[in-house]
Amino acid sequence: MRIEQATAPGTAARPNEDWTSVVLPAAGEGGALVLLDGVTPPEGDDGCVHGVPWFTARLGGTLAELCGSRRDMTLTEILAESIAFTAAKHRDTCELSHPRTPQATVVVARWGAAPGGVVEHLVLSDSTLLVEGRDGRVRAVVDDRLDHIPAEVKRSVASTDALRNAEGGFFTAAADPSAAAKAVTGSTPAAEVRSLLAMTDGAARWVEKFEQGGWAECLALVREGGPQSLIDRVRALETDARQVRGKRHDDATATYAEL
Repeated sequence: MRIEQATAPGTAARPNEDWTSVVLPAAGEGGALVLLDGVTPPEGDDGCVHGVPWFTARLGGTLAELCGSRRDMTLTEILAESIAFTAAKHRDTCELSHPRTPQATVVVARWGAAPGGVVEHLVLSDSTLLVEGRDGRVRAVVDDRLDHIPAEVKRSVASTDALRNAEGGFFTAAADPSAAAKAVTGSTPAAEVRSLLAMTDGAARWVEKFEQGGWAECLALVREGGPQSLIDRVRALETDARQVRGKRHDDATATYAEL
């Protein structure tokens, strides 16, 4: 088994709000990967005294622990429990009903030992999971609800807040455990899966923004050079680009697992 991870902050002036981990239980029952992209709030109050990195570390740590120890729970149940647990950690000090309360996109994959095991997946919001089959085909698991919101709506903080964790809008892991039921989930026989690549949108820019190749080419790049090579190429493209809409540099994280 090969496991590689890389992450880089968008700028040295702000802490990295991404979070990732891989769990490999000693019993040899498979493993799991967790990747979060903390949602950077607009300047101003978000109702929380802790901040996004605090939130992603606690939500991610709980997800990783439960993925490794609670094989009896589905990934949806694990995400719901992790959101509730994390919310309880700051309910007494923070306004969790605030629309910009700390929140994150989520990718989770958990695999059982082959033969007979399965690879389960869960994706919530705009991070990406690539699943490569033994035949070399690459499938992207995405939650594309945010892509269907018009650009002019996204430019308005108030309009975006109205669609955040609301029917007809998009969903993130924030303080409401019911958001877990909105995630994209599924499973694949472990014997059919060669590798997994989870990416925050800052790393997925190589495909989605700069169009340097498709998902299969992206995974091949990571297999050859590792996740850091993908991030390095994204950073070079961001620097060279004459114009980058939105953030010029975003937090970028990628976790690769070759099963």
